[in-house]
Amino acid sequence: MSVRTSRTRLITAAASVALAAFSITACSDHGDIGTATGPSLRATAPAAAPASPTAPSTAPSTAPSTAAAPSADTGGTTDKASTTTPAPAAPKPAASKPAANTPAPKAPAAPPAAKPTTCEGSTTKTVAAPLNRPVNHMLLTVTNTGSGTCYLYGYPAVQFGEAQSVPPVITDSKPQAVVTLKPGESGYASVNLSSTDGSNGSNGRTATSLAVYFQGPSGDESVGAGAHPALPAKGVYVDDSLKVTYWQQSLDDAVSW
Repeated sequence: MSVRTSRTRLITAAASVALAAFSITACSDHGDIGTATGPSLRATAPAAAPASPTAPSTAPSTAPSTAAAPSADTGGTTDKASTTTPAPAAPKPAASKPAANTPAPKAPAAPPAAKPTTCEGSTTKTVAAPLNRPVNHMLLTVTNTGSGTCYLYGYPAVQFGEAQSVPPVITDSKPQAVVTLKPGESGYASVNLSSTDGSNGSNGRTATSLAVYFQGPSGDESVGAGAHPALPAKGVYVDDSLKVTYWQQSLDDAVSW
């Protein structure tokens, strides 16, 4: 046991001496030991393995190409592939303006007014209505249905039934002016059908039809068409005291006789 122990210690000491000698030699070759560790480590580090070549890709790239970076001198360029230029809008038609010196269109002139005419059956409407007061009286109303003014001259020439003559006019009922009817206006006359007490009447009879004729400016003739107003279904009683008034502008003047 002592022999082996001694031999082991001897081998260990020899190894220590050899290691010390190697260290001294290294220090003399490379200088300070503190700076020798760097090169020593670099010398002993394994070289990096060369990058293995990659196989070229056979598949075409599907990523879209990116636009080039804008230039510092030009302020940047626009990628034509990624920017769509909008189509210019169609120009709107300019509104037409009237010429500066063009006169404004004039309103159409009103048609000239129709000249006044004589009132007669074709341009008027005549209504006959018996009155309760005064008794035995009837009112004639003539309305202008034409487009112009007409004049009612004189007095109505009335014909009841088959009478061969027209009754006389009450002279005192003559108005101061000719009755003038504008379109839509009316004139009036009253008819005394019979005496109130029967003393002055004769040849009394019941009439079931009536014709009214219109006088012209001279008063001696009838003009235009006559009117045929309706009478009550039972007719009206008339006698020889029958008379009429002149045409009047107002109803009150007509029924006052």
